[in-house]
This record gives sequence, C-alpha cells and structure tokens, in this order.
Amino acid sequence: MELTRKEKILKLIVEDFIKTAQPVGSNTLIEKHKLSISSATIRNEMNQLEKDGMLEKTHTSSGRVPSTKGYKYYIEHLRTTTIDEKIKNQLTDVFDTSSSVEEIMSKSCQILSHMTNLASAVLGPGANEEKLVSVQLVPLSDTVVTAIFVTDKGYVENKTFVMNGKAELNDVKKTIEILNDRLVGTKVSELVPKLEGIEPIISDYITDYTFIYNALLRTFYEFSSKRKEFYGKENLIHQPEFENDPNELKKIFGLFEGSDNLERLIDESNSNLLINCGEIDENFDDVSVVSKEIIANGENIGRIAVIGPTRMDYSKVLNNLDYVAQRIMEHLSYEDIQEEDNDGK
Repeated sequence: MELTRKEKILKLIVEDFIKTAQPVGSNTLIEKHKLSISSATIRNEMNQLEKDGMLEKTHTSSGRVPSTKGYKYYIEHLRTTTIDEKIKNQLTDVFDTSSSVEEIMSKSCQILSHMTNLASAVLGPGANEEKLVSVQLVPLSDTVVTAIFVTDKGYVENKTFVMNGKAELNDVKKTIEILNDRLVGTKVSELVPKLEGIEPIISDYITDYTFIYNALLRTFYEFSSKRKEFYGKENLIHQPEFENDPNELKKIFGLFEGSDNLERLIDESNSNLLINCGEIDENFDDVSVVSKEIIANGENIGRIAVIGPTRMDYSKVLNNLDYVAQRIMEHLSYEDIQEEDNDGK
C-alpha cells in the first residue's frame, strides 16, 4: 500500500534521526532527500504529526524527533523487512558447530549484538516452569570432578569440584545418587529448599558431608538465580545518548547489573514479540528493549532480546531478531524430530 505524504515524512524523520541522533528540520529533509515539495508544506505536515503525537519538538533546535508513538507507528507500518545475508551465514555456522540449547542461544545473541552494534540478552525460562531432569558426574582426576545438571528445557549447568582432601570420590558419587533419587522432577526455583530438606539424608550416608553439601547448595542457588546473560554491553558506551553523560551511562549499566527492571519487564509480558520504546520506567526513558520468545515443540525455552537507545534502528533490529528467533526454533524443533525418528528405528 502506498504511503501518504505525511507517512513518508514521518518515515524519513525517524530514519534520519536513527542515523544522526540530531533533530530533523524541513530544510534538511528537502536537501538530503531531494523532495519536490515546499518547505512550508513539510512544516505543515510536521506540525500535524506533532499534534498527532508522532513527533516532538526539542528545546535546542527547530527540528523534530520521533516520539514513542511515532516509533511504534514506524515499526508497525513503515519499516523495511530485508535481512542481512551475513547473519544467515553466521547462524548456519552456529547450528553446525553447537549442540546445546545454551550454546546456540548464546552464540546467536552474540551475533545479534555484533550485527546491530547494540547489547543483547538471553533470558532463560522462568525458574518456576523449569525442572531438573538429571545430575551426572564426570571424574576428571582423583581429586577433581564435574557435576552436570540438566533441565527439561535443555539448559545445562556445570560445576567442577576440587575436593578438599576430606571428601572422597565415592562420597560425591553417593551424593549424586541421592540427588537423582530425591530431586529429579523438582522445579529449579525449589531446588535450594528441597536440598536443605534432604541434608539429614546426605549426612546419614556421608560422614564428612559439609564440603559437598555447601558446594551443591551454592550451585543450586546460582542455577536458580542465573537466568540472564548479556552480550555487547560495551556497544552502548559509544551511543550519543550515553557517551557524553556519565550519569546516563551509569543508569544504563545499572539496568544490566543492579536492577531487575529488564528481567521483570520481559517475564511479565505474555506477548510473543515484545517492543518497549523507552517505556521500562521513567529512569530509562532513553532505552528500548526488543525481545522475542523462543518456543520449540510447544515449550517456552526463553527469550532473546536486543537492548539499545530508543533511537535504535528498528528495521534492522526487528528483522534480524525475528530471523534469528525463527531459525533457532526451527533448528531445535528439527533436532527433536530427528531424535524421535532415531529412537523409533
């Protein structure tokens, strides 16, 4: 459908502001895009877009910048839908060389961060939905062992124990047997209290159990709380909104490290695709989050997200994010189908 003149002007303003981070005026539009309409006509359209809530006027110039409403209209009606070929090739390499869900999600988000020059995130499924399915033990030497914890969402946590001289390998093996007997099927969010509940059982079988028990307790605590990983945070340092304002930069990194705003925002959303243009809260009005739910065979295995300034390139971000998410879901579903076929032979 052909765009109206007002929509064309809004599209140009949004895309120019994304590239330059500078307010856009009527003369700039005419000169840069060789428009065949008068400056007065463009100003009238810009005034109407401002009245409609699509544009905002800054205090420092006569130009306009997109509002949250303007960005959303651009996303829904005006953006392009092309995919960068580089991301297609890089994802193929990820799927060819990665086996675990964690590794696929992690490497895919690193590609997203690199391609968009923004931050990205992997947010695992809620700890209230995910269950422990197995605990495995891999001896590395007489004094070093690795315990592997696997969930029904395909997530894996490794913990390497260097035994303190009092604990023995057989004690660790016995503890793992107890965990498999008592904790398999437990929700990740309930692992810590349930482990505390079976402490007397472990102590009955193992004389000096404190070292092993404390190590497992720390592991389960980290496992239940570690549900997000970030990549490319340093990319935000060079964004004009943040690089010249230490306080803004401090707030941005607080979003990743010292705040649950991002996780809460995404966890509370029931939408498959979540776009927040500067709407996390008033302290983060210059930040946008675009995220996509990852579902394989009807199961939610987490979300991937891109985080950047409200002035992010939504066409590029959304197209790449959607493509990456679709490829991950197709790959994981394909892998499950292949496993079922092999089991049936």
